Amino acid sequence: MQVSEHLATLEALPLAERRAELLKFNDKEQDELLTHWKIWARPEQLPPPGDWRTWLVMAGRGFGKTRAGAEWVRALADADPAVRIALVGATMPEVRAVMVEGESGLLAVCPQRHRPHFEPSLRRLVWPNGAQAVLYSAQEPEALRGPQHSHAWCDEVAKWDNASARATRAWDNLLLGLRLGEQPRVLATTTPRAVPLVQRLMAEPANDLAVTRGSTEDNRVNLPARFVADIRRSFGRSLLGRQELDGELIADIEGALWTRALLERCRVQASHEMARIVVAVDPPASATGDACGIVVAGLAADGTAHVLADASVERCGPERWARAVAATADAWRADRVVAEANQGGAMVGSVLRAAQVSLPLRLVHASRGKVARAEPVAALYEAGRVHHAGIFPALEDELCGLIAGGAYQGPGRSPDRADALVWALTELMLGMTAQPRVRIT
Repeated sequence: MQVSEHLATLEALPLAERRAELLKFNDKEQDELLTHWKIWARPEQLPPPGDWRTWLVMAGRGFGKTRAGAEWVRALADADPAVRIALVGATMPEVRAVMVEGESGLLAVCPQRHRPHFEPSLRRLVWPNGAQAVLYSAQEPEALRGPQHSHAWCDEVAKWDNASARATRAWDNLLLGLRLGEQPRVLATTTPRAVPLVQRLMAEPANDLAVTRGSTEDNRVNLPARFVADIRRSFGRSLLGRQELDGELIADIEGALWTRALLERCRVQASHEMARIVVAVDPPASATGDACGIVVAGLAADGTAHVLADASVERCGPERWARAVAATADAWRADRVVAEANQGGAMVGSVLRAAQVSLPLRLVHASRGKVARAEPVAALYEAGRVHHAGIFPALEDELCGLIAGGAYQGPGRSPDRADALVWALTELMLGMTAQPRVRIT
């Protein structure tokens, strides 16, 4: 029986039954049949019909975005020796580790006889028929100024440097060079985040844009059952789960003190050397209720504050969260611990000292609501005086749920992480001790 007949047999079966049928063939036949992506792909992993310029695959983790991108590039290279493809990722190490050498990357999906030769020093892949792909980092947008391409695969565009203009510059330079061939096209694969570049892509004219949405659950058959169960138990229908697993693009809430765009503008890749570091704590009312917000922030010599870590813990008693505070303070060599004493009063100080928190401890009492306390801190963000040294999804979801006027529409019953951040930045930026000084380490 010829391969074409085997393919016809498999294609006639439902997708869920094809792998069982595959086992009936010998090893050589199996290897050959597995290279035919259209037989194994889910419909949403295949290029959509239409005269689109941009295909945006915005889906949850584990959906199969990387495999879809690599197979799209492979099909282009196999079909046309003249294609010149740009492979663009957030950083050059990620382009190589995920898009080229990853488990679902180009070298893995291309069969041996059609596998491209990877030239790391030239950042280039060359297929046996002459088709080529060049690797680019979105951190170096000027590298995309000048080169011409017929197609491009851009991975995790929501992770590109949206804090500056580099993400949009990289995209613009790519599009300006996308002028080879009869129908230049770009595929963007990403987990959704409401960053400027993703919002811009979603606003493209309908006839230029094809959007594929999906969730982790869509690829359940190819994922370990334990993994799916664990992440669902951990994240459920939280904002983080809806974004990272269900592939939802979480929009800003009207009237929120923080927006996603504001937080992206405040994000930096690495923090400066800190003149002063504090750990702020918002203790929970009970061991089974709210989280214990634990946030680390530092004051740089230039007077700007940097949010360094979200070390919050959930569903734990006083001894455990106190130990978490002590460990965090020790890890960051903090100068002070600031703890809200409204819940528990003097007990908060006693618990922290029992956990061997030997640093200066300031107990603060809230006379206003959480949102009212947050408003002057949000103003510091607007003024460009606060930076986030990394991405803190759970904390940032809470910040974006604080509404001017006193409401809270974020995840959970209470914005405990956000409240800890407010106490930390109040101590560093709005209190009497906010002036930077030389920190001896």
